[in-house]
Amino acid sequence: MIIKVQQGDFDVAEINRQMLGERCDVGAITSFTGLVRDLPGDGLQTMTLEHYPGMTEKSLCGIVEKAQQRWDIIDCAVIHRVGELKPSDQIVLVSVLSAHRTDAFAACEFIMDYLKTEAPFWKKETNSQNSQWVEAKSSDNLAKNRWDSDNNS
Repeated sequence: MIIKVQQGDFDVAEINRQMLGERCDVGAITSFTGLVRDLPGDGLQTMTLEHYPGMTEKSLCGIVEKAQQRWDIIDCAVIHRVGELKPSDQIVLVSVLSAHRTDAFAACEFIMDYLKTEAPFWKKETNSQNSQWVEAKSSDNLAKNRWDSDNNS
């Protein structure tokens, strides 16, 4: 498992190669890369992400462990950037290795939904007029909560 919180950028292909190594039991690698986006009319100049070192990594490990309990995951990487980022910069990578694509897709989506709602990151967006802290979206909570209902059915 690779869990990193870092300021620098990351190379998706290199991280996937690192996890795969010489393994022959992997049938699927599912990766999600989140980017800083500037929606039309927003004029976003920067997004600054802050976190609590130590606590954040522990939270990310806990999220991956929950996914490992639900799906057959061979390996997983979660890389999350912090600091000041600009539009089109990579923010987050979730890569999941599994024997089967269904496990890889579901676990990747689950991890991302939990990262958006459970991981201790704070975002501040700055445009030409002002800076403001970004509140969690209700749609992110709904996405996470559906996993709880899936588990109860």
